[in-house]
Amino acid sequence: MSTTPVNITLHRKSRTLEVLWDDSATHVLPCELLRVYSPSAEVRGHSAEQAVLVTGKKRVGIERIEMVGNYAIRPCFDDGHDTGLYTWSILRDLGDHREAHWKDYLVRLKAAGASRDADAGKPAGHSNQAVGEWQPLHLQG
Repeated sequence: MSTTPVNITLHRKSRTLEVLWDDSATHVLPCELLRVYSPSAEVRGHSAEQAVLVTGKKRVGIERIEMVGNYAIRPCFDDGHDTGLYTWSILRDLGDHREAHWKDYLVRLKAAGASRDADAGKPAGHSNQAVGEWQPLHLQG
């Protein structure tokens, strides 16, 4: 299986990240899914017992994406979270198993009595007004 993206495009209005892989597979990943499955220590902890259930991210977006060498990206979410390094294998797993990850997330939310919606009166992030829909990130390699 290929694990190298050839193009990554951020769609701000739909809050999705589109990844085109070198084997022609394409994944469209919601920003919410990326945020709640962040590979950061803040979300995953340093062990399974330390993992945190991230809630209230239904409307989270990505402000910008930074390349990390030739192996990862670092999305900067509009809720201030910017410490997750998404390696190609992590992105591929999220794309290949998107439905399973999403179902698991919804089950964990329900079990915790939590919601995808932000707390009443608290926005999930900054407004993306006056920003174009397309923000392509073209990878060379």
